[in-house]
Amino acid sequence: MSTRTNRGIPEGLWMPCPRCKATLYKKEVQSRLGVCNECGHHFTISARERIDQLLDEDSFEEWFTHLRPCDPLGFIDKVPYAKKLEETQAKTGMSDAAVVGKGFIRGRAIVLCITDFQFMAGSMGSVVGEKLTRAIEEATRLSLPLVIVSGSGGGARMQEGILSLMQMAKVSCALARFDQAGGLYISILTHPTMGGVAASWALQGDLTLAEPGAMVGFAGARTIWNTVRLELPEGFQTSEFLLEHGFVDRIVHRKDLRTEVALLIDYCEHK
Repeated sequence: MSTRTNRGIPEGLWMPCPRCKATLYKKEVQSRLGVCNECGHHFTISARERIDQLLDEDSFEEWFTHLRPCDPLGFIDKVPYAKKLEETQAKTGMSDAAVVGKGFIRGRAIVLCITDFQFMAGSMGSVVGEKLTRAIEEATRLSLPLVIVSGSGGGARMQEGILSLMQMAKVSCALARFDQAGGLYISILTHPTMGGVAASWALQGDLTLAEPGAMVGFAGARTIWNTVRLELPEGFQTSEFLLEHGFVDRIVHRKDLRTEVALLIDYCEHK
């Protein structure tokens, strides 16, 4: 008896939307910059996709690619930290969760920093903090606007202990020096921006933009309930809630971010 070959739909063509539960054609979502065509949900995208969406074509010059994380504590969980780093680097093609460098947005030179959720949930380790600090210092030296796109659901990386936590203060000090030098810092919050990232550089921008529906905060609703048994207001920690309460200046659809940032730079430079 002959067997029939399964001629069903090839895998990888469709994807579910976590908000509206619609089944979406993946190529259509990609053509919409990673946004659901049914409900407008903004999917998490990679640092490289961000660069392609925000900057002029082939204008990005990446900096500090030689910096690589180590395992100072010899941390062992279900998987040793050193092995976890190795596996994540192989999977993502990144050395760590931050990509920084210089580029142009509609002809305007900027220093751009991005944290990528794909690398250990975009968590902040010592290399992430060091890359951001050096990029901010370069923005200060070159007198260029600074744009940081935050997408860090992991906060400070526990596997590096205090070496991770100290990056909050180090990056904040670099931003303070940048501010004293008259620099313009535009912070862009994406889903999710949590923990030590939200408690430091992500909410220190001169102008703070957020994508629709992004979760932004220090601790999530489940953690807050488990620690202090507090029920949070409806929509708490969304970008819309933060806009209403003055923590965010504007919510911008992903398709409009490039134009919005360019306009803000022009406005501030000619003010």
